Amino acid sequence: MDYKKWGEYIYARFDKGDEVLDGILNICKKENILSAVFSGIGGCGDVTVSTFIPEKNDFVPHHKTGLLEMISVNGNISANDNDEIFEHTHAMFSYLENGDVKFLGGHLTRAVVSYTAEIEIRPVLNGVIRRKKDEMTGITVWDL
Repeated sequence: MDYKKWGEYIYARFDKGDEVLDGILNICKKENILSAVFSGIGGCGDVTVSTFIPEKNDFVPHHKTGLLEMISVNGNISANDNDEIFEHTHAMFSYLENGDVKFLGGHLTRAVVSYTAEIEIRPVLNGVIRRKKDEMTGITVWDL
């Protein structure tokens, strides 16, 4: 992985074998970024996305290996009251199965790059987005 900061934005290139979410968090820690949004594209060989089931307050994971085009990855970085950062990411992948194009998407929990991924990180300026528990849904949400 390599990255460069131009102005306030960071542009990261992930290489074969890199795990995307760990890399984004490592960049944010190194650059002291507590809040950001990010997006990107690329190719992965090992991904896990999950579907949230509100009635169970839990996720159902979907794991896939092989040649997976990362059509889109979008997420955010936010901090708790102790300035620990967390990512919340969704992604969409396409792949071939028996000659047909298939899709896999949802809450991203793991994405290992197969050839490259290109991610733009846009830090929040002049503030920090924190997380709080939403009593109605039981999940953590932005505390604005």
